This record gives sequence, C-alpha cells and structure tokens, in this order.
Amino acid sequence: MVADPRPDAAASLANRFGAKAIVDPLQLITDNSVEAVVIAASAEAHADLIVACAEVGKPIFCEKPASLTLQDSARSLAAVEAAGVTLQVGFNRRFARDFRAAHEAIVGGAIGTPQLMRSLTRDPGLANPGGVPPWTIFLQTLIHDFDALLWLNPEADPIEVYATADALVAPDFKASGLLDTAIVVITFDNGARAVAEASFSAAYGYDVRAEVFGSVGMVTAGSDARTAMVLRDATGLRQETARGDVELMGDAYTAEFVEFVTAIQQGRQPYATGQDARRALAVALACIESVETHAPIAVDRSAAMLAR
Repeated sequence: MVADPRPDAAASLANRFGAKAIVDPLQLITDNSVEAVVIAASAEAHADLIVACAEVGKPIFCEKPASLTLQDSARSLAAVEAAGVTLQVGFNRRFARDFRAAHEAIVGGAIGTPQLMRSLTRDPGLANPGGVPPWTIFLQTLIHDFDALLWLNPEADPIEVYATADALVAPDFKASGLLDTAIVVITFDNGARAVAEASFSAAYGYDVRAEVFGSVGMVTAGSDARTAMVLRDATGLRQETARGDVELMGDAYTAEFVEFVTAIQQGRQPYATGQDARRALAVALACIESVETHAPIAVDRSAAMLAR
C-alpha cells in the first residue's frame, strides 16, 4: 500500500508494484494487513508518523532526519520504546560496503585512536533553490555526514561544533533562507577533530567520501567513480562519475531494507537506530546555532552521548 496526499504520486508508485494507492497515511498505518511502514514523507511529518506507527505496534523504517527538534525526537523515541517496536533510520552510508569496511577496521583497532576525520557530501545540482527549506544543508544533507563521523569514531561523543555556511550556488536565494555550501568542525571528547563539508552543486557528479586518520594508520571510504576504468588520451585523464544518489548508493539502499526486515524477524535493534538519529540531530542543531551566532557551540550532551 502507498499513501501520499498527492493522489497522482501515490498511484504512480503503487502501479509499478501492484499496490493499493491511498491519500491518508493513517489509513495505511492502521490497516491490519500492513505489517511494517516505511516513512518517506517530508521531514516535518516524520515524528508524528513514527508515533502513529508505534501506537499501533508497527515496525518503522524512517528516512532521515527522524525528527527536526530534540523535543519531537524524545516524543517519538518514547513512543517507540513504550510499544517495543523496531525503528530504523535511513542512514545509508552505514550500509555501503566501503564505509562498513572502514568502520570495521576502526573498531578492530587498525588505525589506532581516531585523530583527524573528514566527511563530505556534494550533490550534483540544485534544480529548484526556492524549494529548499531553511537549514536543509544541516538537517537533511550533512545529517548523513554527522552520523557517519559519529559512527566512525565509535568510542567518542561530540562536544562542540563550529559551522559556517553561505549561498554560493544560488546567492539570489540567500535572503529567503537558502544555504547551499557549508563547512563544520566537530570536536570529540577523545580529542579527535572532524571536518564535514557539503555543497549542492558538484558539476562532476554525486560525491560522498570519508577519511579517518588515526594514531597508527588511516582509512578512507567513498568514490564518485562509475567504474574503475580511466581513459588516458591526448587530452589527459578521464573517468566516468556517478550522476545521482541512487546510482552511487543503490546497493546501500537495498542493504538497509534487508537489514530492516532481518531486524524485525530476529527481534533485535537495527544497525541504524532512533538514538543514532538523535545524536546526529544534536550536532545539526548545534550547527544552526553556530551559524546564527558566529561562534563555537556546545553540543547537547544529553542527546549526543553514547549509551554506556
């Protein structure tokens, strides 16, 4: 079953898979034939939909961000805990093979203690700058990088951020709240420093990468190359690059849904939880305050700390 307030959108997707198209998401959530729910609505609706699913005992896959405020995060996580249902959040980098291998190397001690870290997201274009909600670059784009950096420094908590951002891709829309270019410095309680950067306009394709430098080694993950083939001719070197997120992260998107179903079947926590989403959100909200105040901001420790 597919629910969308826009009937044409619901029908377009449902018809591809022989599903039923409806307008009201609550009708889908409360239907006894529906065993689990995927939330891919606008971000401001996520928390309410999570609560609605939890109240009827349905397992939930929610796209990032799981909420836009720490208050909504606490409310939705409390509903999930009270109902004892599965909640997985769509942090797809955790399911990309190279990122997963990097994480496992770090956990295994291959690079020692993380000291310098980097994560970046560069989207291939900004089709409609007027349609981007304020603070999207932190709450919906860099939220992936924040989760990746927290996951790749698994024994530490973020304690401070300093963020700077501007509208360099579409400067005419800055007055309406658009920020399309950003850099964030995150300080962790184990001394590590991380840099996260984002741009909404990479002319060469879709680019997602990470690097962790440690006390005894370094690990990198991510490549925008479509293939390993490099053409060398009189003009120099050329390599085809991925042009969109589905092309670059297709396997990861599949893997995260396999994990969702497996976690439900095994009655365990999924690999990307609601608490993971809350930790990344705490960093994103500190970034917004940092941009507004032009100053370093302490991360809300009650939201961002690891469960120990």
